[in-house]
Amino acid sequence: MSSRPKTRVGRPTKEDAAETAGRIVDTAAGLFAAQGFAATSIEQVASACSAGKDTIYRRFPSKIALFEAVVERLRLRTLDRLSLEIESAAGAGDALERLRCVARWFLSINLDPDMVAFKRIALSEAIIFGEDRHDQWEGDPIMDRLVALVTEAQKAGMLGDADPQVIVSHLLHSIVFGPSNEAMMGRTTYATPEAQDRFFDQAWGLFLRGVGS
Repeated sequence: MSSRPKTRVGRPTKEDAAETAGRIVDTAAGLFAAQGFAATSIEQVASACSAGKDTIYRRFPSKIALFEAVVERLRLRTLDRLSLEIESAAGAGDALERLRCVARWFLSINLDPDMVAFKRIALSEAIIFGEDRHDQWEGDPIMDRLVALVTEAQKAGMLGDADPQVIVSHLLHSIVFGPSNEAMMGRTTYATPEAQDRFFDQAWGLFLRGVGS
């Protein structure tokens, strides 16, 4: 006698709920990146991921909340990748060389097309990084990891004794922000690894001359 699979009744399990939320965020991420914030609707997300609008709104009460969830997922994935990069750089040499390897990676990740797309949306829509978000790095674990790397190089006598958080901010301005802004404006100046290498080598040298020991 064959048995038919049981049909689940009742409320979804935590695993089912997490899978549904993840599927919604994944779908929204693709649509936001391809179309922008304004052109993407909850109806489109619902249709693309085969979920009802009510299902989406139970988890994300607004389109802004859904976009924030997409950005938060990107931030957490970036943090995970940064942790792996720091582990990989552990055998790269001295403390300054480890910082250099991570800084080069940081340039690459900020030029990743998905990262550029979401930063462009956040800037143009003023949703996540509005004018009142001057403290966006405060308490951020990504910033904390970079500060730790700078502190190690300072302890080894390879960087000056300025506030390590100020040094990290200077590093980001020197190496990341210019190319990232170029990419957000649609320019392809730093689209290839070779172009990134050329820029990074010059920017790293200038950074060191500014904060070197």
